[in-house]
Amino acid sequence: MFDPTDLYTLADDAPSLSDPVLLYHFDGFVDAGGAGRLALGHLLAELEHQVVATFDVDRLIDYRSRRPIMTFDTDRWVECESHELAVHATTDATGTPFLIMSGPEPDREWELFTQAVGVMVDYFGVSKLVTMHGIPMAVPHTRPLGVTMHASRPELINAQTSSFGRVQVPGSAAALLELRLGEQGHDALGYAVHVPHYLSQAEYPTAAVTALEAVTRGTGLVFPMDSLHDAARRTLEEIEEQIQASSELTTAISGLEQQYDAFAAGSERENLIAEPLPMPTGDELAAQFEAFLADREEDR
Repeated sequence: MFDPTDLYTLADDAPSLSDPVLLYHFDGFVDAGGAGRLALGHLLAELEHQVVATFDVDRLIDYRSRRPIMTFDTDRWVECESHELAVHATTDATGTPFLIMSGPEPDREWELFTQAVGVMVDYFGVSKLVTMHGIPMAVPHTRPLGVTMHASRPELINAQTSSFGRVQVPGSAAALLELRLGEQGHDALGYAVHVPHYLSQAEYPTAAVTALEAVTRGTGLVFPMDSLHDAARRTLEEIEEQIQASSELTTAISGLEQQYDAFAAGSERENLIAEPLPMPTGDELAAQFEAFLADREEDR
């Protein structure tokens, strides 16, 4: 019988917290526009924080599938950028403490990992676990991004009506964590931001803004958002620059807008998850945007 506490190490100076929220996101699963990664990365960049726990990545991560970057200098190896899956303690803009868990999605021992997180949740007295990520949808960037909410109890999301029925999809460590800890009686919920499918492979800060705004509504945590709003504005300006330079893109976006507005105006809004569409908004459109944004990133 394996002991789940062997999977992590608590910091000696880990603080005592009062009912903190735990925000988490793991790299490796679907995250259109980098919604979850950018959101938590923004918080770690903006807020003072300390590592309170680290997981044993040698046990959890397959290094052959996610090889760490190593630096070779002249005639010797000088550095290895090791993987890190850690929990950070920080406070929001009002001084309310909360936790952030981030890093690569575990490749193995998922059930033991969820047990380990459960023990840690009890140790810190976590009141609520919240995850976030982006999913590609057939929606235009010129409309407000939607959010699909899910939770271990319907009361956590005000019994929101979902456009999804009962479906089976490939699992993720984040989803299993919500399921297993919910089964244990913990409050766990998540936000899936609807990201324009033609921007799903690019960094789309607007998706991170939407994710954090959803977290604020669901938890009461308040975050510094100015720099993220600035990044979102710059990205939208670059997208508009690309659209104005291409009549094909202008037509494609207009078609998506008409489709979106028609669904929104209907009595029942159908599922807009990205599927092949009878309009030029598929791989060609995505490739044009991705190439454009990549060029802009290189020019900075």
